[in-house]
Formats: sequence, C-alpha cells, structure tokens
Amino acid sequence: MKKVITYGTFDLFHKGHLSLLQRAKALGDYLIVGVTTDHFDEARGKVNVVNSVIERIESVKNTGLADEIIVEDHEGQKIEDIKKYGIDIFTVGSDWVGTFDYLNAFCKVVYLERTPDISSTMLRESRFQIVRMGIVGTGRIAPRFLSESKYVSGVSIVAAYNPEKESGQSFSKQYGIPIYDAEYEKFLDGVDGVYIASPNETHCEYAKMALEKGKHVLCEKPIAFSRKETVELYSLAREKQVVLYEAIKTAYCPGFQQLMNVAQSGKIGRICDVEACFSRLADPDSRERTDANYGGAFLEFAAYNLLPIFKLLGTDYKEVRIDSIYGENGIDLYTKVQLIYENGMGTAKCGVGVKSEGQLVIAGTQGYILAESPWWLTRKFQIRYEDPNVVDSYEPRFQGDGLRYEISGFISKINGVDHIGYKLTEKEAEAMAEITELFMEKRRSRKNA
Repeated sequence: MKKVITYGTFDLFHKGHLSLLQRAKALGDYLIVGVTTDHFDEARGKVNVVNSVIERIESVKNTGLADEIIVEDHEGQKIEDIKKYGIDIFTVGSDWVGTFDYLNAFCKVVYLERTPDISSTMLRESRFQIVRMGIVGTGRIAPRFLSESKYVSGVSIVAAYNPEKESGQSFSKQYGIPIYDAEYEKFLDGVDGVYIASPNETHCEYAKMALEKGKHVLCEKPIAFSRKETVELYSLAREKQVVLYEAIKTAYCPGFQQLMNVAQSGKIGRICDVEACFSRLADPDSRERTDANYGGAFLEFAAYNLLPIFKLLGTDYKEVRIDSIYGENGIDLYTKVQLIYENGMGTAKCGVGVKSEGQLVIAGTQGYILAESPWWLTRKFQIRYEDPNVVDSYEPRFQGDGLRYEISGFISKINGVDHIGYKLTEKEAEAMAEITELFMEKRRSRKNA
C-alpha cells in the first residue's frame, strides 16, 4: 500500500484545498492529512488564521478524501511522521517548490501545480471571503508579494498585469500566474482586488481605474504625487465602498505598532523630536538611480521616514524644509525633510546614493527610544535614560520581510475588521502626499531653472 502525506492550514476551506487533496489522494492508496494548530501556524508565520483547528479538521474530514487526519504542532514533525507512518510520498502545492526538498532523503517529494482559478465561494458558510488578487507590475517586489501571501488566510493570487510583454511572460512562466499584457480592464474583471507595484508614475491611474470598477486596491507608495489626487482616490474608494490601502509595510508590522505604543505611553516623557533615516546604495543602473523624473531617494524611502513623525507628532506641522543632494543626471541621491511643529521637530533622511546610519531616534523629556537599522522592520528597540545603566529592551515578533502583515491588514479590512485602519490613517496618507507634492514641485523647478 502506497502511503501519501500532505500538510496545511486549510483555513477558509475552498475549492483550491479540495483540488489539492483530490490530487494528493490520487498519488497513492492511503492519504494522511496533517492540519496545523493555531500555535504552530503563528510560530511559522501565518498571521491571520480565521478558523479554529477543530473547524479546519472538520472541513478536511467532510471531503471524505483523508484516510487519516493528524495534527501538526511543532517544527521537525514532518520527518517524524514520515518515519512513524511509513510514508512513500510527501506532497504540497507548487507554491512551496524547493522548500521541502530535504525530505527527499526520507521519501519521494511531489509538488502539485497550484489551482489558478480558485473560487471565492466557500464550501461552507463563512463571513470571510477569499479575495482574488491580481498583481499590477511584475518587477522585483512582485515575487516577494506572491511568496508572503502564502502566509495570509483569505487571499489567492489569480493573475498579473504588465504591459511590458517580455517581463510579464517571464513572471508567468516562473510562477504559474496567468498574465495580461493588454486590456487592463479585462484583467480587472477577473479579480476582487489589486496590488499595484508598477512604476511610480503609473500608481494613481491604475488605482483610479480599479476603484472605478469597484475593486479593492493595495498600492505601493507613493499612491499619488499630490494631496488632491490622494484625497480623490480615498473619496472614490468610499463612494464605491471598497478598501484603499497605501502599501507602507512598516505601518502594519507588530513591532512598529508596539514601538509607537511605548513611545506614546509616557515612558520617555513628552516627545520632542523624531529622527528617521532609511538609505541604501542602489545599483547605479537601477530605476532609482536613472529615472530623473520618478526615481531617487525621496520617492523610494521618504514615506517610511515620515510615518513615525506623523504618528507621534501629528500632521499639523508649522514649517517644512526639503533639501537634496543631486547626482549628475538630476536624481536626488540624498534628501532631508525637516518638519517644525509647535513643540517638536521631525527629520526624515533618505538616500539611494549616499549611505547613513539607518536608525529611528525618538527623543523625549525623560529618555529616548532607539531602533537601530533596519528600524522599518522593527525587530528590536530600546528605551535609554539619563542613567546609562538603565536600558529597557524590546524584541517584538517579526515574520518574513513584513509584507504578510500588510497583506493581512488589507484582507482583514475587506472582511470588515475596521480597526485595522488606524495603522495608517487617511489623514496621514494625505499628509505624506502633501510633502510629496512639495518635493515634486521643487524637483520640477530645479529641472526648469
């Protein structure tokens, strides 16, 4: 008898899960299905599991495909189970290709092709829907989004769009995602929402077209180059009763939220100054270093640095100053934004051709918070006081590269978990757009001088 084993969360059980179990069953004579516990899901980075383990086991049981159902609750259990049950074939979906190759030492490993047309209809009633997402743009961030989405319940990547045919087809071939290189509206017809990761200058138009068709939008920053355009997009989202999120992943990371809460708790007294820096020496041939109109340090990193300033000091600043160091081609290699408040100051520094210490420092009347690079992922931070021997250290949980928290917040918002909106408010997004507009005006003036 040939024994087959597969594992999964099986949250919000849908046709894709059913298809996988059917094909796993067809590989042998006896199918064992491992269902992960809530605790193990959290430990391995699954961030928003909706159904309890009992409900998820029941969903698998109701298919009638599993000859035996077991519970997976710890790292290393797969090898234990393969040995314990005398497994011949281990199988999972093709979105995990390569991850479990190490198990070939114990049995045959088979990766099953994904089901690209997963239905948003549940096999049982649930107040949560599975959101069919399309990716706009197939550049370097698209594969990361695809990979991180595996850890979020309730989302299925069903298509991608890129008018640059060669790039799109390469992405489709590598990841098995249907690609559209024309007819953006036809692409929109097959999805519930879009993740926009195309070049900066296309964000606003792609977002607007999607919102007009009643699609949810998660858009990379900057969502637009002016406050007016940003306000119009959020107004359109409200009119169409869909979700619009600006994809500043730091805002959704648990560690950043904890850092903000600690800063606002009074532990360092009144907050007087916030200084944030994010810099990277980008490839000289990259878009960031060659596109004099829509590349450069500010558009690449300023949103991250402005986020803690607006969170802690508010959006009602009194003065703003923007200074840049430019390269020969007109790119801002390094930009500093200084905001003056009634009783505080904020500094946002960003670079693509100048490197500086990437840290976040929040200065207060009783101490200061230091989050070292990469503070935008917020894996750890400290509170330091006048007495150098007294240091409070924090190491919040963090999984992956942070995108899963952003995706989770977006999906949760779609499913009616309204409190998620406080992590990046519309008012904060509009304030960022206002600073972006000032920067773009200064860039144009310099170019025309």
